[in-house]
Amino acid sequence: MAFLADLWLPIILASVLVFVVSSIIHMATPMHKGDKQGIPGEVAVLEGMHSANIPPGDYMFPFCNDMKEMGSDEMIAKYKKGPVGFMTILPPGPPAIGKNLVLWFIYSLVISLFVAYIASLGLSAGAEYMKVFRMTGAVAVLAYALADIPTSIWWGSSWKTTFKFFIDGVIYGLVTAGTFAWLWPDA
Repeated sequence: MAFLADLWLPIILASVLVFVVSSIIHMATPMHKGDKQGIPGEVAVLEGMHSANIPPGDYMFPFCNDMKEMGSDEMIAKYKKGPVGFMTILPPGPPAIGKNLVLWFIYSLVISLFVAYIASLGLSAGAEYMKVFRMTGAVAVLAYALADIPTSIWWGSSWKTTFKFFIDGVIYGLVTAGTFAWLWPDA
């Protein structure tokens, strides 16, 4: 934990800068407009879901209990008929933007902590700017840019949207790298 004494400032500042940059990307650019779309016949679908009283949680449909059932003729027919998908149901009420922003900042802070820890293992005080930038950038880009790829692989999320989040992650990683390289402790 000794690295925290030397690297607390880049840890916090990188998290703050990633938070600001992500806010700009999501609020001031059209990059993520259209990441999600509405359901055709939304009113009827929502009324049906409401009457089913579905509690918050993650769901898949059609659902089967195990791999054996997945291969049954009945399940294969359900898959062929469709729709097939995954769904997350949130608690009723407006989106909890404040809570989500706090959680996003904490997530960025945790990434910065890991970046600092890994960099402290391989770099000494006084390391040159580009050496710090390359190491911290590699770790931060891995953490931010690759985080959403499994959602496309396993849950069918749009590869186009995942690619946009990949680009976001590269930007966040570079912001983190620049912050650590700038504030890396002297020898």
